[in-house]
Amino acid sequence: MSYSKVPMSTVICHTLFVFTNLFFFSWLFKLSILLTTFLCYFIDFLLTLSLRQHCGSGTRRKVKRLLSFQRYCHASRLLRGLVPHTPGSLHLLDDDYLGQAAHMLSKVGTWNFDIFLFDRLTNGNSLVTLMCHLFNVYGLIHHFQLDMVKLHRFLGMVQEDYHSQNPYHNAVHAADVTQAMYCYLKEPKLAEQLSPLDVFLGLMAAAAHDVDHPGVNQPFLIKTRHHLASLYQNTSVLESHHWRSTVGMLRESGLLSHLPANMSHDMEQQLGSLILATDISRQNEFMSTFREHLDNQDLDLQHAPHRHFILQISLKCADVCNPCRVWELSRQWSERVCEEFYRQGDLERKFDLEISPLCNQQADSVPAIQIGDSNFCYFQNELQMKN
Repeated sequence: MSYSKVPMSTVICHTLFVFTNLFFFSWLFKLSILLTTFLCYFIDFLLTLSLRQHCGSGTRRKVKRLLSFQRYCHASRLLRGLVPHTPGSLHLLDDDYLGQAAHMLSKVGTWNFDIFLFDRLTNGNSLVTLMCHLFNVYGLIHHFQLDMVKLHRFLGMVQEDYHSQNPYHNAVHAADVTQAMYCYLKEPKLAEQLSPLDVFLGLMAAAAHDVDHPGVNQPFLIKTRHHLASLYQNTSVLESHHWRSTVGMLRESGLLSHLPANMSHDMEQQLGSLILATDISRQNEFMSTFREHLDNQDLDLQHAPHRHFILQISLKCADVCNPCRVWELSRQWSERVCEEFYRQGDLERKFDLEISPLCNQQADSVPAIQIGDSNFCYFQNELQMKN
């Protein structure tokens, strides 16, 4: 039968039939996704109820983290029709690379970068988003053959284990230090000598250097006989905890599990060396060594130990660089750190403990605290030089 003899009505009916089926199955597919998502949330709800009754807070947090990440991977992106912009795209949070957030990331290497605005634009995910971006800038995912799912899981764990109730030592501070670290890493004289491993360690240490910070300082932990003070024998208590927590999350996420055991162990140890360098009580030690290198002019960035030392100095500078920011950002950080000091002072007053220096809200103003903190570092350095 020739097509010319087929009635037009038959052609129209067949066409409508095909489109109707396509439309039906398309909506059936979308309906199945919606039902699957609903089922995931319902199961999460039942598990959460069960966890509240039978599990500790650590287990609840771990399961919540896993469930939320599974939903993110399997449901959200399908429902919103999101796909990578290019085949093999390594961007893990493509949504956050849109609009103003993307514009800000194009200027991430400047000292007037507003981390508070960036955190709002990324819906509180500034640390994860920034780290994903910088890992792509440096090609670290390709170089170390990192699993993107494991990377995202690790970064999510780090961000979540910062205490959002801390005015200062929270994930935004970690993101701010990471951004400052990037500014140092891109300095030409340093950048041309750094290896991918140096960059990887520098960024990772910056992101995790204060993870699980309790919002009080080491003297407070010691005089209250906190278990962390006993565990680390009153030496670099917080920094040791930050490092060990980071190693635990690295192993739990399996981020480095594909690397040779000796290589991953060495990376963990170097991370520890960088994070432990942020202990303010070791300020004199590092300043003295740095002055000796400058006086002797013997720093050789082709020598791995010297590069590691400069990474330590860079992280220390990034950790306390708030006064070097533009006034609007510097002022916010000053108010935040003072609020955290005041909270510690209130706790000490509540338990009849001696109020730590700079923590007495009734006697220490914000300007006085900033001057006192700077003078403390200055006089300690001068004392070391005299000795």
